[in-house]
Amino acid sequence: MRPFTAEIETRRFAPVCHDIAIAGELVGLHDSGALWWPDENTLIVSDLHFEKASSYARRGVMLPPYDTAATLEKLAEVIDAFQPSRVVALGDSFHDADGSDRLPAAYRAMLTTLQLGREWVWITGNHDPVAPVLLCGETHAEIAIGNLVFRHEPDANAAPGEISGHLHPCARIRRYGRSVRRPCFATDGNRLVLPAFGVLTGGLNVLDAAWQPYFQAREFSVFMLGEGRLYPFTGSRLVGDQ
Repeated sequence: MRPFTAEIETRRFAPVCHDIAIAGELVGLHDSGALWWPDENTLIVSDLHFEKASSYARRGVMLPPYDTAATLEKLAEVIDAFQPSRVVALGDSFHDADGSDRLPAAYRAMLTTLQLGREWVWITGNHDPVAPVLLCGETHAEIAIGNLVFRHEPDANAAPGEISGHLHPCARIRRYGRSVRRPCFATDGNRLVLPAFGVLTGGLNVLDAAWQPYFQAREFSVFMLGEGRLYPFTGSRLVGDQ
């Protein structure tokens, strides 16, 4: 089994955020892909997809088998930086319903250690519709805290204040003849969709037709993840993948 601290490229995250307001609540976008809510001392992450590689391996598809370790290392770095009293995981924390059963003992121990002394909320997702087994924390389909509602999939008819994941938002820009595509936060000021936090996850361009129920055409902004910072762009600056 691969050790957590060896041969995994990680970096020390600084607790510096780009602040925005959603439904009157000040939240911070972090370049790791996590969301920080200082008034509630709450850290929010989405789409961890633990044990994705082992899920694919069961079907004969071989992927690098260290995704859970690397995602846990990344999560540990962010928790260490912010020291939240509450963590909310916005669904698809495990790649399938049996993912928490397959979690190796060492990884389970590390996750349990991260949970010690803080409230932990698992939001169910389409990949993990049941509560994880043998792990601490409470499980909900969605949860409301203050003016914000946390759920996995965005709801086209949601009131302002929705925080969700599921769509793995990515954005592409083209400048000086070059194209850059990166995971991003996507928001119109009423709702916010988080990028996937897991290290072995793809992304859906925010100009894809699947986004149309949630954002008016080009009337939204993205914050693309960079090394140590975020890059904000309005929807009008973005290009599709084709």
